[in-house]
Amino acid sequence: MVRKFLFRYRKILGEGGYYCRKKEKLLSFLTQTVHIQLTGYKESVYSKLMSKEIFKVDFHGVRGSIPRPLLGEEIEEKLIRAFQRARPENLVNKNSIKSFVKGLPHEIRGTFGGNSSCVSMQVGSKLLIFDAGSGIRVLGESLMKTGFNRGEGKANLFFSHTHWDHILGIPFFAPFYIEGNQFTLHSPLPDIKKRLEGQQKPKYFPVPFCDYASSIDFVVLKDKREHKIGNAVITWKEQYHPGKCFAYRVDYKGRSVVYATDSEYKKQESKNFKSTVDFFRDADLLIFDSMYTLTKSLAEKEGWGHSTAFTGIDLAVKANVKQIAFFHHEPTHNDFKLVDILHQTKKHLEKVAPKQSLKMFLSYEGLSVNLLSPSPK
Repeated sequence: MVRKFLFRYRKILGEGGYYCRKKEKLLSFLTQTVHIQLTGYKESVYSKLMSKEIFKVDFHGVRGSIPRPLLGEEIEEKLIRAFQRARPENLVNKNSIKSFVKGLPHEIRGTFGGNSSCVSMQVGSKLLIFDAGSGIRVLGESLMKTGFNRGEGKANLFFSHTHWDHILGIPFFAPFYIEGNQFTLHSPLPDIKKRLEGQQKPKYFPVPFCDYASSIDFVVLKDKREHKIGNAVITWKEQYHPGKCFAYRVDYKGRSVVYATDSEYKKQESKNFKSTVDFFRDADLLIFDSMYTLTKSLAEKEGWGHSTAFTGIDLAVKANVKQIAFFHHEPTHNDFKLVDILHQTKKHLEKVAPKQSLKMFLSYEGLSVNLLSPSPK
């Protein structure tokens, strides 16, 4: 079926036609053959065909507490380190320079990012968004290149909590201003609507929450601890963080992602630690708050409601997690400091569980993690 579709697709568009150049002809074929409605003039047919098989996580904001732009001296240090690695043959022409730059470590050629928390998940045909820090502005710009720009978009937003760094991006989320778009906002907090409206009172922001042109509904997640959106099952768990905070778990087609930001885990023997291990159990991807170093967590900031990469490893090992993405990076840590912490954390894993097959990495803005194979099954 898929081969037949792709063969006919090439005949309609020509060998170089990845995007729709003969829209009407293709739309007719898609509607009759695979019952997919084309909604964006620059959306690939392959993505449409495979939409029911997608489970993809995208990172748009990964910093904690406050947005953090790169400083001039940090950019200068990156340039110095890049030139130190360069050889004459790397600088011959534009292509050789481009190839050289692409081969540099991420902390030199790019940045882990400065926007505060926002993660999106494409789960089948459903778009789930977790938190609305400044990173949601970037997500909004991307969505405005699709049907959201024409008022044809639908999405579900989930809030871990309502501290500023997790909601401050809402007024800058462009799809909210487009009539026809439909959003459902979810939270276990019964007053979530009041909280979000509060940050857009005239004394804080010039545009009130009620001025958005899109349709915005609220769902308060009750004690049943399970919620379905399409074929995705969402569960949640309260974590230790001042003012209340919730972790979310998304299960879909035998795969699972846990979004666990802004939480502090006390002694491993505690009831909270054990219940957290159960919540993380066998997750394919754990997005984990690793804001502090162990020294700061124990000596300076105990009770502030954040965790460490070492604690994340301890939890992931006990819960048999497959991958852990360190998240909610400390704003005073530059890219090189973050990499240094990652190296220390890898040594910690070698000590506590040398045989454990656990992939760890630093989350960064623009990172995508695919949890289902993109190829047809």
